[in-house]
Amino acid sequence: MAKRRKVGNLLALALLSLLAQRPMYPYEMAQTLRARGKDKAIKINWGSLYTVVQNLEKYGLIQATGTVRAGRQPERTTYEITAAGRAELRDWLRELLSVPQDEYGGFVAALSEGGILPPAEVVELLTTRLAALDTLNAANEADLKLWTQRLPRIVLIEAEYQLAMRKAQAGWVRGLLLEIVQGTLSGIEMWRQIHETGEMPAQMKELDDLALRGWPEPEADDTEDT
Repeated sequence: MAKRRKVGNLLALALLSLLAQRPMYPYEMAQTLRARGKDKAIKINWGSLYTVVQNLEKYGLIQATGTVRAGRQPERTTYEITAAGRAELRDWLRELLSVPQDEYGGFVAALSEGGILPPAEVVELLTTRLAALDTLNAANEADLKLWTQRLPRIVLIEAEYQLAMRKAQAGWVRGLLLEIVQGTLSGIEMWRQIHETGEMPAQMKELDDLALRGWPEPEADDTEDT
């Protein structure tokens, strides 16, 4: 199980990575992240950057090296990563690269609760999503092809991964849509019945009761392999 970290958001990871390369002040960190397109790989709340910097300093992962003022500009405090920060960065990266984690998000939540809407509306909404995914994937694929002619692949692998995941999502949505439209999705008749009658089918009530009591262990298959 992944351990709970003192500073656990991915913006902290990105800042530690920047400071492992060279000392910077917070505004410079933000500009560098933007210039490198890191906001496309990490969901960044720019308004919290200074708070994250303060927390990294609080836990001894970075430290201030000095403060300067240029003309009428506000004071700029430069930070560098500490030995503890380098150890934390490496440990965190090893964990994220090696340990699979479920990714929770709005789409997963909507799939979980999507039965509240009738099948026909879900088909319409997923068709809209699929069209948007296909358009985005085509544009990103063209961009990636262009950038691979200019840059080494190592600096583009996160964009390559994101494209692969969106393509996989598009393929999965396309398959789900086909099952709903053709009526081959297991449980679709129960789903339709809920919206046609406004009543919860007996089968759904039984499933809820089983969940509340605890699912029984599946029976062992005693048949021999052939």
